[in-house]
Amino acid sequence: MAGDIEQLNSRIERAVTDGFLMASSAKNIRALLAGARSDLYFRSVNELVDAAEWKEINDRFYQTLAFGTGGIRGRTIGKIVTMAERGNARAGERPQFPCVGTNAMNFFNVNRATRGLVAYLQAWNRSQSTSAKPRIVIAHDPRFFSKEFAELAARIAAENGCDAFVFDGPRSVPELSFAVRYLRASAGVVITASHNPPSDNGYKVYYGDGAQVIEPHASGIIAKVNAITTESFTPLPKDQRGKVTTIGRDIDHAYMRRLDTLILDPRVIREAKSLRIIYTPLHGTGSVIIKPMLNRLGFNFQVVPEQDCFDGRFPTVKSPNPENAEALTMAIDLARKENADVVVATDPDCDRMGAAVRGKDGKMKLLTGNQVGSLLAWYRIKTFFDKGVLNEQNAARAVIIKTFVTTDLQKAIANYYGLRCVETLTGFKYIGAKLGKYERAIPEHLRQNYVDLTEPETRRLRLLHSLFYVFGGEESYGYSGADFVRDKDGNGAVIMFCEVAAYAKSRGQTVDELLDEVFANFGYFAEKNGSLVFEGAEGAAKIARLAESYGTDPFSEVLGSRVVNIKNFESDMIEDIEGDLVPKEKMSIFELEDGMRIAVRPSGTEPKIKYYLFAQRRPENGKFDAAELARIKAQVGEKLDRLWDWLQKDAESRMTASDT
Repeated sequence: MAGDIEQLNSRIERAVTDGFLMASSAKNIRALLAGARSDLYFRSVNELVDAAEWKEINDRFYQTLAFGTGGIRGRTIGKIVTMAERGNARAGERPQFPCVGTNAMNFFNVNRATRGLVAYLQAWNRSQSTSAKPRIVIAHDPRFFSKEFAELAARIAAENGCDAFVFDGPRSVPELSFAVRYLRASAGVVITASHNPPSDNGYKVYYGDGAQVIEPHASGIIAKVNAITTESFTPLPKDQRGKVTTIGRDIDHAYMRRLDTLILDPRVIREAKSLRIIYTPLHGTGSVIIKPMLNRLGFNFQVVPEQDCFDGRFPTVKSPNPENAEALTMAIDLARKENADVVVATDPDCDRMGAAVRGKDGKMKLLTGNQVGSLLAWYRIKTFFDKGVLNEQNAARAVIIKTFVTTDLQKAIANYYGLRCVETLTGFKYIGAKLGKYERAIPEHLRQNYVDLTEPETRRLRLLHSLFYVFGGEESYGYSGADFVRDKDGNGAVIMFCEVAAYAKSRGQTVDELLDEVFANFGYFAEKNGSLVFEGAEGAAKIARLAESYGTDPFSEVLGSRVVNIKNFESDMIEDIEGDLVPKEKMSIFELEDGMRIAVRPSGTEPKIKYYLFAQRRPENGKFDAAELARIKAQVGEKLDRLWDWLQKDAESRMTASDT
């Protein structure tokens, strides 16, 4: 074997010299093989070298999958699957082993991530003079290798002195967030790649507050994980190891009891018995909680049968992403057949929700994440006022939170009712951080058992001593209506949206008629999102150069409209409405004199650079009439289309300039 590895190393060095292989790839291959526990890695790399698949090798090895604030995410099945990886799997089946590579989501990187996380938790406990073992809750979705990765993470955590609580089957991200707090755990892990393609998987980390990790813990965990370069470690003696505990239905029931409290007006559900709902989990975790919740709340619903099963292939869709119209095709077809009013869909880890509604013209119509979020924000604020929970005296102690790239309609609604609207960077971890801040603002003696308090009790404390969180959302189909979950919650989103649909039905309206009523009163706000995709090692470099260009060579004029304000979130010191400093991020926002807005940022999870386009028109005489609103919709839509065309051509010229 040693001779074989020496021969392989010689061929790799020659490939570097000949310009086929990146030097970093060669270095990472040698490091991986040096710590290998079996010959799988050698056989897989050797196959690719034999076939001269240098691009595939570079994509797998040009870097070690970096552990960031969101954890790790990458390919778990290579673009080219080697015979070594295929193993005993038959044609059409999942490979026996995940993708070999330092830049892949596999046992090597799950090992590193778990050991680094445990090491950080133990160091933190020592710094706090705590002798108790850390506790980690682990959940997984139905993706390829998710179960195996979860089991490996639990075993490694226990062998390194940490207690691990592992769900007995696939569970959603929001339930994991809830479970971390409910079980008083130190941290949580979800094995998921959300709505990415079937070839991907990931490892997402939560801290003891139930939110994704931010500073000061993020840097500490990242440093611990990224310092580990081998799978080899010596387990602790048995008497010092942690215990692995299986959890399941008890957590489900506790979580569902809190989800019950998201319904603000049960009367509208009773008055809208004719409302018909189609739900699809898109082969993911949503079916675990959403089906029993809709039953117990009394909603009339059907589930798309072909998609009501765990399947990491996601065989009925091109992408299991409820943001994409295609993913809702089967649900919409069933809605047409059954004459249903509403379609709701959740992604595999059930943190996002997409929706379609039957319009006043009888046709099914997709809603954007901005539109869904605005309806939820408006309905929940209005209903809290109707119920007397909020009033003119305490409204200033209520808050909604949205990201900078989410529609300003939500800000207009909050301002109208006298609520605070806080804006954060993209990512619910920043909303989660705000919720932790609001909890800590409650006097310590009153929040000792905050997790165990009822929703009315925590609401009373927040309204008296802190801020009451009414709603939070981001344009990418993530929503939250309470602080017992510290991440976006697809389970809660379905429940909240079905209540809004029931409210519209109880008034004899369709959901799109209700949305038009909101537009007529607050103004027409429209958005358009676009992205440019660049895959692999070369693509990552292109994305970085393009993103950098918006800071070094910003727009001065767009489609004849002058740029009046620029926010560069990487270089500027930016504070939010509460005076908190916004963390640095590679994002630029351009405000135009005609009221339009453009935001540009690289995706944190996918090989793309994202563009967010915003336009708005406010009523000059108090309210738009129907004809005026229809005319404005057409005008604004055409303008957003022209803006996106212009941005694509501008990006092309920027890339050409950077290549010369």
